[in-house]
Amino acid sequence: MGANRQYKDSLFTLLFDQPDKMLELYNAITGKNLPASTPVQIATLPDALFMGRKNDLAFLIEDLLIVLSEQQSTLNENMPLRALMYIARIYENLLDNKMIYRQKLVKIPKPEFYVLYNGKESSADRKTLRLSEAFQDPPFASASGGSLELEIPIININKGYNEDVVQRSRHLNGYVAFVTKVRELENTGLGLEDSLAKAVHYCLANGILAEFFSGISGEVLNMLTAEFNLEEAKAIWQEEAFEAGEARGIA
Repeated sequence: MGANRQYKDSLFTLLFDQPDKMLELYNAITGKNLPASTPVQIATLPDALFMGRKNDLAFLIEDLLIVLSEQQSTLNENMPLRALMYIARIYENLLDNKMIYRQKLVKIPKPEFYVLYNGKESSADRKTLRLSEAFQDPPFASASGGSLELEIPIININKGYNEDVVQRSRHLNGYVAFVTKVRELENTGLGLEDSLAKAVHYCLANGILAEFFSGISGEVLNMLTAEFNLEEAKAIWQEEAFEAGEARGIA
């Protein structure tokens, strides 16, 4: 793991950015049982960062193009728009630009989108976000015109939610256990850095992602601290924005 990569990846992408783990994760989410020999081609965009972090995975399984994102903070209602822009760039990378000018239909991998929600705010087991919900509704729009839709299922992976999905993937189960332990330790009043370090030791002692955490370095711990600090900062920004809006409303 190079230092530059560590400070862009989130823990989620650092853990799952390998073909075998991507396949395991896809099987868990969909309930499929594709064999380990199934070819997986990584298509993640290396420079697609959100709030300074890479929390997206993209990969091809035969003729399917899967885009999978993790949301550890408050759910972003603009995920369908982000996914639209993201998948367009992936298709640009996969196809020769000259192909779109051919008369014969160009076949492209069918996309599937998923978001795993791991935020602190309560949320339903599952919900669906739709791109069309963001469309403005001008009075002169014609119903006969072409349409565009992009749907993303949001799967809550917090402890106590969708446990059937989480337990189908050893790595996802371990990831949820680690994040849950960090939050439990923080709730006791322990600082973030100590909570992260103790959560790593807890995982090692209990055989949770031991092969991953056994090689963890101080540099990776710094990356984790920066990631969890960012989530806390976003929560504070949202609280401040609400308080500011409430004050304006009162005025």
